[in-house]
Amino acid sequence: MSGSQSTVFGRPREFDIDEALERAMQVFWARGYDGTSLTDLTGAMGITKSSMYAAFGNKEQLFRKAVQRYAEGPASYATRALREPTARAVAEAFLRGAVRTTTSPGRPTGCLSVQGALALSEQSRPAHDVLVGWRVDAGDQLEARFRRAVEEGDLPRDADPGRLARYVMTTAFGIAVQAANGLASDTLDEIADTALLAWPT
Repeated sequence: MSGSQSTVFGRPREFDIDEALERAMQVFWARGYDGTSLTDLTGAMGITKSSMYAAFGNKEQLFRKAVQRYAEGPASYATRALREPTARAVAEAFLRGAVRTTTSPGRPTGCLSVQGALALSEQSRPAHDVLVGWRVDAGDQLEARFRRAVEEGDLPRDADPGRLARYVMTTAFGIAVQAANGLASDTLDEIADTALLAWPT
């Protein structure tokens, strides 16, 4: 009976879904969306194209899942930073997290949200929109956190939460670009140090 049921429902997958998605994320991170082919993906994931489609959908759907994994994994520093007790500590944790993530040994340099959108074709617009939406959301969360800091008296009353959020985001993405250019983590930490000198008190 159990044998006939397994035939009806199909064989279990012969690969680790979590590991395959991790490898796909790494490829997108290193090569960007347009720079990544299906052959690149299936080769890194160790599966066939039919298995990829069955488990993850098409390339765009896989990319969405990879971005979510990146946000919840390597880039989760952004969410953790929001829990810091002061606005300055939030900004510092965000920038230090960007340094650590973009220079982590054994992983691609730079940031998936930046690298993934480089030189996208018009056909790849949905992937571009996914990354823009993610970056906008991160900026909105920072702005809301800084607005709360103004209300609580942690930031001066005349501080502009939106401007501060954009400042932190722009610096973090600049760090990611410089990491992709080969700058070491200690040099990038110096950039973060310099950026924090301008923090309102």
